[in-house]
Order: sequence, then structure tokens, then C-alpha cells
Amino acid sequence: MATQDTSAPSLHGCLTAAIDVLRRTMDSLDPARVEAAVAAVTAALGANKALLVCGNGGSASDAQHITGELVGRFLKERRGLKAICLSSNAAVLTAWSNDYSYDSVFARQTEAYGEPGGVLLGISTSGNSRNVIAAFEVAKRLGMTTIAMTGEGGGKMADLSDILLDVPSRSTPLIQQVHICLYHYLCEQVEARLA
Repeated sequence: MATQDTSAPSLHGCLTAAIDVLRRTMDSLDPARVEAAVAAVTAALGANKALLVCGNGGSASDAQHITGELVGRFLKERRGLKAICLSSNAAVLTAWSNDYSYDSVFARQTEAYGEPGGVLLGISTSGNSRNVIAAFEVAKRLGMTTIAMTGEGGGKMADLSDILLDVPSRSTPLIQQVHICLYHYLCEQVEARLA
């Protein structure tokens, strides 16, 4: 008979930790930074410039989620918006990574799809994902606005971001939970302003 693993936190403990990091985010994240992100994305998409979004692992799923909501719809019927997930094209990801390097896979796509006036949103719980950092470097050269969605302090991405949205935690799952709240808010606001 299997024994129950009691080392894992209870449901109550998980929910309490999530509530705590949400509260700490509410206390520490300057609303002006969130508004700056909303304004930058709204301006780019309103001018038919691309929003490029990238991340690895769970953050790749978040990148797909964001672009899905913006190309499709979030809460309102409206035209599709030019949001491109750099983490989802299997042919590009595997061809470039195999022939060159996974460290430059998002940079190459940023070079292909990026343009002045566009936005690159990079998601990394550590803020230190080499391939996201490389994409930020290309985006800066192209005259794009860079938005970093990270964990506490922003890691190396902090210095390359025009707008830093960092969650005051070092726990990957908790950071990702707050990221969902932040990008749902971003999608809702962008959609309301462009509808």
C-alpha cells in the first residue's frame, strides 16, 4: 500500500502562498510600470506593428496564451491583433537550434519579425534566459520597446528592458501564477483600448 507523501504542502498552504505573493506584488509593483506596458503594446498594435512574445518552458506556454488571446479575442469581439509567439514554431525552433544555437533562436526571429515601433515581451522567471536576453539585444538595435516579465529583481533582463514587470518571489510556480494575472490584465486593457 502506498504511503501519502506529507512533505508536499497542503492545498491551503499552496493557496496561502499564492495569495501572499499576489499581495506582495500589489504592494511592490508600480502601477505606472504596468500602465507603461499596456500603453506600449496598445500603441504598437494600434499602429499595426507586431508584439513579439517569447519564453521557455512554462513561459513559452504563457507566450502562446498571450498571443492566442490577442490574435483571437479575450473578452470582446474585435479585429485580430498582430501578436506573434516566438516559442511555438517547431520548424524554426528546431532548425535554428540544430544548425546554430538555441541561445539565438528568439534573436533570429526578432530579426525577422521585429521592426521599429514594435514591442518584444520576454517572459523568464529568473530573468536570465540567454535566448530571451539575446532577443532583447536585437530588439533594442531595431528600435523596439522591450518589456520583461520576470521574478524578483528582473535578473539580467532588467538592464535590457524598457519596462520591467517583476514579481517579488523566487518561486517559479508562484511567479508564473502572478504572470497570468499580469498578462490577463494586459490583454483586457489592450483589447478595451483598441476595440
